[in-house]
Amino acid sequence: MSFRIVRQSKFRHVFGQPLKREQCYDNIRITKNSWDSNFCAVNPKFLAIITEIAGGGAFLVLPLFKTGRIDVSYPQVAGHKGPVMDIAWCPHNDNVIASASDDTFVRVWHIPDGGLVRPLVDPVVELMGHQKRVGLIQWHMSANNVLLSAGETEDLMGLFYMRILKLNDILYVGMKYLVGQMVPSDEAMGHEGTKPQRAIYLRNGLIFTTGFSRMSERQYALRSE
Repeated sequence: MSFRIVRQSKFRHVFGQPLKREQCYDNIRITKNSWDSNFCAVNPKFLAIITEIAGGGAFLVLPLFKTGRIDVSYPQVAGHKGPVMDIAWCPHNDNVIASASDDTFVRVWHIPDGGLVRPLVDPVVELMGHQKRVGLIQWHMSANNVLLSAGETEDLMGLFYMRILKLNDILYVGMKYLVGQMVPSDEAMGHEGTKPQRAIYLRNGLIFTTGFSRMSERQYALRSE
């Protein structure tokens, strides 16, 4: 009796053709941060890459067509005071990107069509509420203007509900206020372990998270918005 040990695949003998150097993105100082998050993000218009920078945190935003060698003086999004830990494009607006940082803040930025011509240091909105570094941000895929953020161990996992309206090319943001400060509209304790945690949105207002306990045991959680 004979049987196949290796499952056959139609891609088994398919080989890709590497692009030429001028068709790639070259000369970019990618972050050396080891945090388990995204160091780059892409959408139909732009490519964003977290970069290595002294004295703060920044990331590069390039139009997809701008390939080849990138000049070291190319303008960046540089409004954070600590290393950028994660970036995420809004799925409902290709010009809006959020960033999370070691400085405990989450910031939302508007990128003009065609990319940046000067450094961008003023966010559309600055979200506060975390006490430690913010290592994860995730936009809601179906509900517009809902952003989830997760902080370091024993920090809070917050849901920021934002209303972003584009009027005459200016973004206006409405949020809940408390004593004159913008705060998360909802929050919940994250996993207690020191290892990174991840979260994804599900249907019916549910959020699925993975992480670790204090004893480094794998944990799974199903949360409700």
